Amino acid sequence: MSQNYHLAQINIARMKAPLDDPQMQAFVDGLDPLNALADDAPGFIWRLQTDEGDATGLRPYPDDYLIVNMSVWDSVESLREYTYKTAHVEFVRRRKEWFEKLEQPIYALWWQPAGQIPTVAEAKTRLDHLIQHGDSPTAFTFGKPFPPPK
Repeated sequence: MSQNYHLAQINIARMKAPLDDPQMQAFVDGLDPLNALADDAPGFIWRLQTDEGDATGLRPYPDDYLIVNMSVWDSVESLREYTYKTAHVEFVRRRKEWFEKLEQPIYALWWQPAGQIPTVAEAKTRLDHLIQHGDSPTAFTFGKPFPPPK
């Protein structure tokens, strides 16, 4: 954990159907509980959201079926704990029910100066960097995490 840097993340998903389609109902029903779980999780700092309380209304990519999520945490460990050791993991397991498999990385992690909130444009740039160059200090995955800058 670094006092000077926090871990930012972006993840994207291409929906199989519009959010109001019955196929997406279980995903939509889980948004509020999972966001509340994140908000209360140890190490949580911030998450991208609209006035509705989640980020599903944002469409920063030209593809209207591509949704984005972003958050900031105090460490890789805090985000990993939330992602894989809480009720959130059930949604990770069920991902293929609601989302298409993309032939590219679907998330990126990076270190953000503490107190700064990443923009969607910056996050998209980080994910693009990971797609083009693989894991590096600029953008990385849980599989190859990099330490915060000194």
